[in-house]
Amino acid sequence: MRLPIGEHRAPGFWPLAFVFGLFVLFLYGPMITIFVLSFQGPEGGLTFPLRGVSLHWFQKLAEGLGTVDIGAAFRRSLMLGAVVMLFTVVLSVLAGLAFRKKLKGGNAVFFITVASLIMPSIIVSLGIGLQFRLLDTGIKDLLTAMDATSTLENYGTALGLLTSALGAHLTWTLPFGLLIMFAVFNRFNPAYEEAARDLGATPWQSFQHVVLPLIGPSIVGIGMFGFTLSWDEIARTSQAIGDVNTLPLELQGLTSTVTTPSIYALGTVTTIVSFAVMGIALGAAALLRRRSARKK
Repeated sequence: MRLPIGEHRAPGFWPLAFVFGLFVLFLYGPMITIFVLSFQGPEGGLTFPLRGVSLHWFQKLAEGLGTVDIGAAFRRSLMLGAVVMLFTVVLSVLAGLAFRKKLKGGNAVFFITVASLIMPSIIVSLGIGLQFRLLDTGIKDLLTAMDATSTLENYGTALGLLTSALGAHLTWTLPFGLLIMFAVFNRFNPAYEEAARDLGATPWQSFQHVVLPLIGPSIVGIGMFGFTLSWDEIARTSQAIGDVNTLPLELQGLTSTVTTPSIYALGTVTTIVSFAVMGIALGAAALLRRRSARKK
């Protein structure tokens, strides 16, 4: 942006701009480095200088990295992220609607919900894993008491992608969803709903045609948070996943065994997925805002 004629930058502008530039470089420099190195030629290594430019390592990634099934881990993470996103959106919206009224013990419920944000992630994961192992013990004791031998022999564990891992991820995503939804409803004008009801709308019609379009962009934002936070979560998943791994856990394990730019290619693919989700979410939010403005 050009300054008006005769006006000059403040004396501290350039030093602050330099510090900000260093911060941006520190923040995005590693990601840019991974992107660049993932396009190494066949003779390329894990460091600079770049030896040719090709998609060779993406092809190697598609062929598989040793005994690790990257495709299966990728699909598991996508499915878990989608389910976490759905639960985060639905529960956050319902909680936001409930907390619009004064609830007895509501403050305690709120602080208990967001308390998981200040707990070390690995401790949360260990606690959830322990709970499900105790549940396994209880189920096995019950099956033994019922003399259900065949069921007992086929029973593995309650730990799994859509049980313990889902719960672990929700302890991370739900507080963010709740905080966003509480902020939205704190500045929401109830006069719109009152006007709809004066015109004969039922509570459900009022929510569907008035409230939902107004909070739609925020709901899309919550969904984006839910998916992206789940997509790259490691610590809360590590002790609560059971006998399968998500993509971040596989990626963490591969960093000590894979010594080719294939690991960078995998990092590039996962980052592209995150950016794609963010782009879709921002596009959907902009579309909802446009439609809401048109209705006004």
